[in-house]
Amino acid sequence: MDDSKKMLKAIINGQSSMKSELLSKIDKLQKEVTTGFIDVNKNIDKVEKNLSFRVDKIGLQVASLEDDAPTIEEFDNLTKRVERVEKTQQSFSVI
Repeated sequence: MDDSKKMLKAIINGQSSMKSELLSKIDKLQKEVTTGFIDVNKNIDKVEKNLSFRVDKIGLQVASLEDDAPTIEEFDNLTKRVERVEKTQQSFSVI
């Protein structure tokens, strides 16, 4: 083999080894990215479940508060009742 063929063979072998190294590094990075996405998705699911639980809990609390709150008619009647109580207290304080 003459020198030019040896040099060409050395260059091709070098490129082949560089290509195999790059492919192995790319595969390694691809696996890391994939596991990273899986971890992120798990964390997002966990946060979503916690938020859903909290929102449901707040919704139940608001619903129970809404059930306890007086209607407009009841509120108006309370105003009349308070005025009556104030008048009776004033009449007792005068005596």
